[in-house]
Order: sequence, then structure tokens, then C-alpha cells
Amino acid sequence: MPVDQHSLHLPNEAGVYLFKRDDGRVLYVGKATVLRERVRSYFASNPDREMIPTLVAEADHVDCIVTPNPREALMLERELIRRHKPRWNSLLKDDKSYPFIVFTDEEAPRILYTRDPPSGATCWGPFPDAGAAKRVVQLLRRQFGIRDCPQLLPQGCLAMHIGLCSAPCIDDEGYAERVDAAARVLDGDANILLKSLQDEMDAASGELAYERAGKVRDLIAAVQRTLSQKVISSRFYQDVDAVGFASRGDLGSVVILHASDGIVTGQVEYPLLHRGDIAESVARVLSEHYQSRRPPRTVLTPAPLGDWFDQWAQEKRRGAVEVRVPMRGELATLRRLADQNAEVHVRRTAESRQPGSLEQRAADECAKLLGVEAMDNVVCFDMAQLQGDERVGACITLRNGRPDKKAYRTYTVRSDAPDDLRMMREVVERWLKRQDEWPDLLLLDGGETHLSTIHDLLTEHGLADRIPLAALAKREETLHRPGSDPLVLDRTGRLLVFARDEAHRFVNAFHRKRRAKSTLRDPLEEVPGLGAKKLQALLRQFGGRKGIDHASVRELEQTPGIGPALANRIHEHLHP
Repeated sequence: MPVDQHSLHLPNEAGVYLFKRDDGRVLYVGKATVLRERVRSYFASNPDREMIPTLVAEADHVDCIVTPNPREALMLERELIRRHKPRWNSLLKDDKSYPFIVFTDEEAPRILYTRDPPSGATCWGPFPDAGAAKRVVQLLRRQFGIRDCPQLLPQGCLAMHIGLCSAPCIDDEGYAERVDAAARVLDGDANILLKSLQDEMDAASGELAYERAGKVRDLIAAVQRTLSQKVISSRFYQDVDAVGFASRGDLGSVVILHASDGIVTGQVEYPLLHRGDIAESVARVLSEHYQSRRPPRTVLTPAPLGDWFDQWAQEKRRGAVEVRVPMRGELATLRRLADQNAEVHVRRTAESRQPGSLEQRAADECAKLLGVEAMDNVVCFDMAQLQGDERVGACITLRNGRPDKKAYRTYTVRSDAPDDLRMMREVVERWLKRQDEWPDLLLLDGGETHLSTIHDLLTEHGLADRIPLAALAKREETLHRPGSDPLVLDRTGRLLVFARDEAHRFVNAFHRKRRAKSTLRDPLEEVPGLGAKKLQALLRQFGGRKGIDHASVRELEQTPGIGPALANRIHEHLHP
């Protein structure tokens, strides 16, 4: 039943509040300077957001967590949103994060490509083009010999021998200058490096080594993309981040343009699921963006974010930060430019989901058929075995109707379960333990018995209400769901048929691969204690498998490494 306003007894302190259902599902997470006043505003007769009446109607109660100050509430809110992925919060799409290029604060600094910079490190980024950032790291290592190994080895390492490291572990003379030169390149002073690469490309082209010239050309493009050439300039652009926002339906985009020393030096774009509150969506992105980097002196936003964000940003910067909504002048022009870029990104995202995409259309039709909001993330499981040998399972993932090959997984059954039901239960349970997000549908290749078995598993883990479950039987393409009548799929359910067939193909391919390996395995490898080296010793001693087959226990014992007990086991295995 809807949450009752009069049953709430919240404190007049800063903290985080959670709208929840009785089954434990978190619907919304928010922060507040004064919890009682903030939550009371959700029950106003004229709410300021369209989603509030639905949220209040769906929630059964409101929990709260008190924090020492609003800044701590911001950090706690961020972590709770990442953990629970509430339906009514603005969410970063796939919790997307971008990589950084980092120099560690060690005596001989390392260069790292990472999404989680270590404390005390000097960071550049985040970089939207991850591939280009990786190539820049490789280029800097090649040009300046910056190490990336986790520890200094007195004898050097492979990177030293192939010219990717100047070996500060052996002689650190001049290494600090190399690091400073690489840092200047990352700071934007890449003219010398680009000139060197241009000369190298011209030389390779003159020698008709076009393949090498093409690789150098790609390196030049990677440096230019990563370091972001000058785009726009103004004397007012001094350590400024301009935040732009645009949305279409539940799709949103936040773009951050960074400007320093009078020029715009780069752009980062964050796609997200937008829930109607611009300030919340922008704050969600900025708390993620500045979590591992220092905020600038000035942040230009499309809407006021509140004093809590000002205080948090100043704490992260360890200095003054001005957060403002510019109304006129060049800073307002810069912020509107960020809006224009956000509009471009959200339009591209929306167009990729339009009916012109056959895969997305299939996903939307399937969602409509099943009466759910979306079918953009479908995971399907299937099992395979042959007379009890090579018992394996696999799952495939469809995102927006398309196979997401990076999310495909294979499993070898570890238990002695002889039937498909218990094998599938084991595999699905292993899958559950490694998930950060739940799919729109967990699909099984099977019938009602498979559905019942996995539904019991989800119930044991308290996930039966959080993960939609279905089983698709091949006979008449019948879909079984908990608490619903069987449904014979028509053309609008073709996404599920494709998912089941793709899972079947994938698990069978894995099964064939396992069987092929097992046929090449020597039967003697099944003897306990007989490893590859001892098997090779036997083959050398007797000149081949036929000699081993006819050897007595005493003859087997004469082989180096083969004791009396192992010799008996080998003989019993060959002559049961």
C-alpha cells in the first residue's frame, strides 16, 4: 500500500532517505540537508516532478540514514545508487566510467591506464576514447621509456629488453626528466612529439613502407584525439568546467567541456537514464566525474545544485570552487555550447533506438507482448552433455536486441549432478554471484520443470521479485513464466526465440570444443599422481604407448620418478 505520510518519523538532520517496497526493493535514493523537511515535500499537493506521485504510490515505507553533514550524504547517496540501481533515480548508463592516464607518486613514477587512479597520483582525463588513450600510453612508453611494472627489479625486466622502459631499476639517471617530458605532452605541449612522429611517417612513406607509415599515422591521430586540440578560446576561460544537459524521454546526456588558460581543451560525455530532475541528473554525473579528479575553480551548471555540492566540491579541490548558473556573457555562451553538444549526443542515442533498428524494434515488440517496460537486457542459459561426459553450460546476453559477445559466459559443471536441472541450478547460482546488475529477463532453454527449479533458487537468494524469469520450450515455442499461463510465441516474440537459439548454438560450440580436447587427452592422464613429466618419462623409457601397455609393475618401477604405488596404479588402470 502507498507510504503513509503520518507514519514517518524522520529526524531534522542531514542524511539519505530511501523509498522502499515491502520486498526490500529500493525505488529511490535521495539526500537531504534536513531529512524531515525534504521527505515531507514529496507529499505536497503540487509536486515539482511528474514521477513523485507514482513513486509515493509504489513505495511501502521510507528508511533514512543520518550522516554528519550534507557532504557525507552526497557520497553515501552515490554509493547506494550504484548498489541498488533504483528505478526512479537518474542512472549513469551501464554505470559507465572513463579511463585516466596516471603517473604514480613513487620515487620512480609508473605510467598507468586505469579507471580507478591510486591516491596521490597525477591524473589526466577522463578520456572518452579509451582506445586512443591506450595508444597514447604505449606511445609515451616507447618515446620516453616510462615504466609500468608494479615493482622495481634489480635485474630489469622484459620491457627494458624490448625498448619500452629506460630501466630506472638499474640506473635512474635522467628518469625524472623523462617523466617531466611525458607529463608536458599530456599537459598539451605535444608539438615536439607530433613533429617527431610526422618525420617518422614521412620517412616510412619515402621507403615505401606504407604499413609502418599507416601505423604512425594512427598514432598521430590518437595523440590529437586524446590531448584535444584547441577548439575555442576566450580570456574568461580560466580553469572552468561548463556542464551541458539534454534529454529525450528517459534518455539523457550530460556533457562537460573543460577550459583552461583561455581555451577549451576537451569534452567528456556521460549518457544516463534521466528521471525528470535536471539538477539530480547533473549532480549524479558530477559526483562521479570529480570522484577521482580535482574540480576546477569554476563549474557552470544548467540548474542550481545547492550548497551541499558547493561544500563537497571545495572539499575535493581543497580550495575555493564557484558553482554558478551563468545568464549572460562569454561564460553563458560556453555553457550553451555544452548544451548543444549534449543535444547532439542524446539525439544520436535516441536515433540508435528508433524503429529503424530492427533489433531494437524486436526488443520493444517483445516487451509489449510480455507487458513489461523494456526488454533491452536479456540473458539466456542452456546446458549440454553427452552421456554424462563434458557437462557444460553457457549464457548469452542480448542488449537492445543485439548479441553482446563480451558478456557471453561458459561454465564447466563442477558437481556430480547427473541431470540438466541440477546442472543448470549450479551454473545459474555461480552466475548470480558475479552480477552487478540484473537483466530485464532471465530466460532458460527448457520447460516448466526448469522454470520451477531456477525460481526456487532465486527465492532462496531473495531475488525472485527482482529478476524476471521465463523458460522457453521448443515445442510450439511455448513460454512459461511464474504465475502466468503458458504463452505460445508469435512473431512479436522472435527476440526470445533468437536468444534461445543463440544460447543453444553457443553452448554446443563450447561442448564440441571440450569433447575435441578430451579425445586428444591420453587415458593415462586419469591416473592419480601421473602428471605430464612422468608420462613423458614413461614414453622415453618404453619407446611409446605400446611398450607401456605390455610393461609389468617391476618394469614400470624402473622408470625415473615412478614409485611402487604409482606403478601399481598405472598397471591396474591398464589391466583392470
